[in-house]
Amino acid sequence: MTHIKTFSQLSKNDATIAGGKGASLGEMTCLFGGQARSNPVPPGFVILASAFDRFLREADLNSRVEVELKKAKPKDFNSVDRVSNKIRTMILEVEFPQDLALEIQKEFTRLNARLVAVRSSATAEDSSIASWAGELESYLNTSKKNLLINVKKCWASLFIPRAIFYRLEKKLVRTKVSVVVQAMIQSEISGITFTVHPVTEDRNQMIIEAGWGLGEAIVGGRITPDTYVISKKTDKIVEKNISVQKMMIVKSKEGTIETIVPKAKQEKQKLADKQILALAKICYNIEKHYGKPQDIEWAFEHGKFYIVQSRPITTLNRLVS
Repeated sequence: MTHIKTFSQLSKNDATIAGGKGASLGEMTCLFGGQARSNPVPPGFVILASAFDRFLREADLNSRVEVELKKAKPKDFNSVDRVSNKIRTMILEVEFPQDLALEIQKEFTRLNARLVAVRSSATAEDSSIASWAGELESYLNTSKKNLLINVKKCWASLFIPRAIFYRLEKKLVRTKVSVVVQAMIQSEISGITFTVHPVTEDRNQMIIEAGWGLGEAIVGGRITPDTYVISKKTDKIVEKNISVQKMMIVKSKEGTIETIVPKAKQEKQKLADKQILALAKICYNIEKHYGKPQDIEWAFEHGKFYIVQSRPITTLNRLVS
């Protein structure tokens, strides 16, 4: 049994095996179709939740994990922290099944990418029960050398303290995790698009946030991005707020680091007006395809926009029902 599927083999109906991220990337890969050069979704594959199930089963960890989880008390952070450390250590200390390791490494080679982003994708993610956005972990600029350890770290992140608290709060009894492996985009500019105004809930307006460097700075709340408001009726920019950005996250020889934005760029508008409208068009097509408001992560490298994630805006309940 294979525990891997490429994005082109997945659709939005596969969240139970590929998680929210994996299913979404599969759906968008099929939506845009065409050649890799024209498709804005960087290629990749998903290590399915079944691989994690097998890993736990063969390592005889299922019962041990359940025993530890019962020790976690929602109102006692120290108990959750102890349980988290114990479970994650158990997972990280177990050897990878050899045939599964070979299957993952073979798919990495087929991807023909020197570096990849490795992201956790919980099977409960972006469902009607809960949104795990931001709860689990991602590892950027991963090479073949540290691919398997980062996959295990993603599995282990299902048991980081905030994820355990989330599980207890939402009463999620059985949760699993798949892992998305995607060709790494070294974004010059990156950001998030909300296809409905997240504050006013205006269906006719789209918000684009943009910052220099890799998107982790925005997603992690480390910087204040530019904000552009676009009218979906007129295809025009109706408002721009340009922020001063002094720090950005980039790849270096030492890995992913924080660095200072060159002084000449610190007060500059991140995307040109023409680029804003081109990105808005891509994001509008994604929203139209899904038929509901979307929260879209994007990146811009060498003159091309890439879409690295799209999920429903779960906080706008009256809009997404």
